[in-house]
Amino acid sequence: MPDALLPPLQIAEVQRSVTTELDRIAPVIDDLGRRFAEAGHELALVGGPVRDAMLGRHHNDLDFTTSARPEQTERLLKGWADAIWDMGRAFGTIGCRKGEWQVEITTYRSEAYDPSSRKPDVDFGDTLGGDLGRRDFTVNAMAVRLPGREIEDPYGGVVDLAHRVLRTPGRPEDSFSDDPLRMMRAARFAAQLGFSVDPAVVEAMRAMAGRIEIISAERVRDELVKLVCAPYPRLGLTLLVETGLAEIVLPELPALALERDEHHRHKDVYQHTLTVLEQAIDLEDRLPGGGPDFVSRFAALMHDVGKPRTRRFLDDGTVTFHHHDVVGAKLTRKRMKALRFSNEEIDAVSELVELHLRFHGYGSGEWTDSAVRRYVRDAGDQLERLHILTRADSTTRNRKKAERLQRTYDDLEARIERLSEQEELASIRPDLDGNQIMEILGIGAGREVGEAYKFLLEQRMDHGPQSEEAATAALLAWWAERPQK
Repeated sequence: MPDALLPPLQIAEVQRSVTTELDRIAPVIDDLGRRFAEAGHELALVGGPVRDAMLGRHHNDLDFTTSARPEQTERLLKGWADAIWDMGRAFGTIGCRKGEWQVEITTYRSEAYDPSSRKPDVDFGDTLGGDLGRRDFTVNAMAVRLPGREIEDPYGGVVDLAHRVLRTPGRPEDSFSDDPLRMMRAARFAAQLGFSVDPAVVEAMRAMAGRIEIISAERVRDELVKLVCAPYPRLGLTLLVETGLAEIVLPELPALALERDEHHRHKDVYQHTLTVLEQAIDLEDRLPGGGPDFVSRFAALMHDVGKPRTRRFLDDGTVTFHHHDVVGAKLTRKRMKALRFSNEEIDAVSELVELHLRFHGYGSGEWTDSAVRRYVRDAGDQLERLHILTRADSTTRNRKKAERLQRTYDDLEARIERLSEQEELASIRPDLDGNQIMEILGIGAGREVGEAYKFLLEQRMDHGPQSEEAATAALLAWWAERPQK
């Protein structure tokens, strides 16, 4: 059950959690705190690590803020850190590794967006209070001063955290004007933490949604990935749709909220999609690495995006969505390209969307072995994810129908396993290779070898493994009957 549905945390519980976590990370925070203090600089643990410490969540990525400038921070880390990097120097950040801990130390700063710019202007600040005031949400605007461990909470973050609510330190309109990506982060944190979002924040998101267009596609993509991979993505996605942000960053999602006809002849595709996503998440333990798995989750989210384009009402009152799998795959590919996803991710998700209806041709098990082989071949290395998506796509409330679909897919998987043991389905190849084809037919490399290879692959699909003699005979027969060009 999402944390948003649980009772508020007790302040005493929050205080106990943060004390326990600070003791755990003491080897880093106490030592660093002394180093900076002795050099005349302020240092504080800040942001997510403080919030998560109060929630009793442990991790080894630690963020600090300091009065020291980047070059001073770098000098103080030399001789202490195991490794140092400065890719974020332009933004005031120096990173390092110390044993099992990853550390980032950023100079106090303030940043704001020019209305027409995609990148923030960064100015270094002089006070911890000023630095906290420029942060996105009150639960991230808390700090622990070091080495004394005094908690700084000028905007009531502890209370908001206890009540599981996201609120901005100042006016949300000012915060989102400074950095419009914070609107996406509101949805992402809701999904990650299970928190509700303050009504004033929601209203500002709704009024300022268009500002997200100045943010680069890459930054929007990264927030979307974090949201989709969060424990409660439905919370974040619903917020994006309700505020109008999804109309800009992922318009295919709100488009699923099709107008229901007066006879309710088709299910609510939008709610169905969110349910499929949650059911796919429940099946992630089938994957070798478990979850969260972005590809399978995003495929679940996009699997029906072709329906709005393909919906047709027939004279008998039924509704059809013919070819929505193919149309959906094209829309998915286009959206993911716009969001600058990698070609590998685009191919994987689009293939799953295109294949998600294939199982429904299985009926009650009528497929031949040849059809099963083709199912495995077409799924390729996405087979396990296709199993997840297909199973998750059953949201019927009819228990008997759901159980029948489950048994039928169990049967298909069992057949795939049996054939895989016999034939190594995952790496199906013809019974003759290219060199053998050229030798048997007496031809050189070229288009005809490819045609012969394709013929033999179809033979392999239709009839399973054959001996070299049988494959040779079939190849020669095909070659003799082949139209001369």
